[in-house]
Formats: sequence, structure tokens, C-alpha cells
Amino acid sequence: MKERINVKSTKAMSALYGFSTYLAKSTVEQSLLELIYFRVSQVNGCAYCLDMHSKDLRAKGETEQRLYVLDAWREAPFYTDRERAALAWAEAVTKITGGNVSDEVYEQAIAQFSEQELADLTIAVIAINSYNRINIAFPVPSAVGTYQPGAHAVQTTNA
Repeated sequence: MKERINVKSTKAMSALYGFSTYLAKSTVEQSLLELIYFRVSQVNGCAYCLDMHSKDLRAKGETEQRLYVLDAWREAPFYTDRERAALAWAEAVTKITGGNVSDEVYEQAIAQFSEQELADLTIAVIAINSYNRINIAFPVPSAVGTYQPGAHAVQTTNA
């Protein structure tokens, strides 16, 4: 595949980078956000994001077993109720062909997350879907497999 424009260095990307800065300060656990980023990237088939988030998750102590089985999280016994609610929410917000998120998925999510946390979780799903779509539209095949854990970590300051 021929490389396309480098959209990541355009001014348009600064708005999306702002989501990452905001989410780095969210009360939703960063490990859970990373798990969501990985799952949504599986759904969307984004090779670069799968490489990146799997490496970041492993570097932060996530088990290989949970990553290998994530695509079948509904049947696997080693995800918490909070993780299950987040995964269901992330999939429902990502797979939009069915229309609105169902009341059942919403009730599961709101039972596990505060309103602010659910709003943040939704922003996280929107952000990773955006990154996935950018990487799919403007792939850099030579970049897949080269990511080093923590390379895109957001630096936060206590202001």
C-alpha cells in the first residue's frame, strides 16, 4: 500500500489530541480506558492502534490471557462487572448501525459509572474511534509493529 498524507501533523489533529489530555485526568481508571481503546480498535480493525494499545496494556501489567480473549469478553470469566459494562457501552457506541444505545446497555453502564464517568467513557470511545478512522484512512503500514510502550503517553500537570 502506498503511504498517504501525514494527517497526524496537521492542525486538525490538535482538537483530537485535546481529548487525550482531558481523559488523562479522568476519574475512569486509565487501565480501563486502555482496555476500551484496545477493544474498539479490534472492532474497527486498526492495526496501528492494536499494536500500540496491546503494548501499552502489557507494559502496565495487563495479562496476555485477558488480551487474547477480549474479543469474547462476554463468555470469559475474568472481566469485572465494571469492565463488562464499559465494554458493552464501547461496542454499542462504536457499532452505530443499530441506532441508539439500548436501554439495557445504558442501565448496565450507569449502574457501574457516575454520570461524569459515563460521559468521559463516551468521549474515550469517540476519541479512539476517531484515531482508528484516521489510521484506516491514512495508513502508514511501515509504522505497524514499531510502537514502543508509552510513546504516546500524555503528560499531565497539576494545575
